[in-house]
Amino acid sequence: MTNQLNGVLTALTTPFDRHEEIDEVALRRVVDRSIHAGVNGVVAAGSTGEVGALSSEERLRLIDTVIEQTDGRVPVIAQTGATSTREAIRLSRAAQRSGASVLMLVTPYYEPLSVPETVAYIKDVAGAVDLPIMLYNIPAVTGVNLDPDTVRSLAEEVENVRYIKDSSANWEQALQLIHHHNDVIGTFIGWDAYIYSALVEGAAGVMAGAANVVPHEIVAVSRLIAEGDLSGALSRWKDLYPVIDAMISVPFVAAVKAGLDLQGEPAGVLRRPTSALSADAVERIRHALSRLVPEVAR
Repeated sequence: MTNQLNGVLTALTTPFDRHEEIDEVALRRVVDRSIHAGVNGVVAAGSTGEVGALSSEERLRLIDTVIEQTDGRVPVIAQTGATSTREAIRLSRAAQRSGASVLMLVTPYYEPLSVPETVAYIKDVAGAVDLPIMLYNIPAVTGVNLDPDTVRSLAEEVENVRYIKDSSANWEQALQLIHHHNDVIGTFIGWDAYIYSALVEGAAGVMAGAANVVPHEIVAVSRLIAEGDLSGALSRWKDLYPVIDAMISVPFVAAVKAGLDLQGEPAGVLRRPTSALSADAVERIRHALSRLVPEVAR
């Protein structure tokens, strides 16, 4: 299939001030940081953005702010999934009116659904909007895995189901999506440790929370792979991987905010009950970042 959406997508963090309110000024800086680094799109209200701690109205305000700040420079993928079909449709229609480019649908969480119930939810929400839909497969959260055959069936039956973000951390499943189903759906891998591997294997792209922290470096790897310079890309990836590893080895949302703070781009506190990283975890990320060769020196 021909994909309009591809490359590196930043799963945006949601900055909060000391009162745990959305910090719009910091949010706009975070958006610009990724765009200036050359990412191909930004994602609002995803897992890295602490969506589970946001109210529905905060989610819509967040999406609106991101759309306004991007100002058409890159596509905005709005995560509009919810625990009920009715709420997901409401959020999706609102994001469509605001100018989102793609809607990403996490499947209902808390009470695991059957696969038929999950498929019905996706069809109902997709049928209520006109925008392209990105399925969001994260079974550790939802309790339901969208297997490759189910994904293909949805893409063939529902015209606007165009993409999938696979955060299953199941590499065999990811490879099946990339190699067997790329004629009907574009696969974005949502597990940061697989960035290099996914792009080399031919994924449509990657959705990375680490792109908040090291966007230039991730974009550089992506571009070298696209140019066919796998050796150069691997060299860059070997420099970058220790940072990714340090971040995914601890609570990831907190690691993203710690990494931004270490880079001089504070994104504020985490919304309770999520807590900040330990000093040892922050030091590990700091050490990994300190060993990166600046892009200007390359």
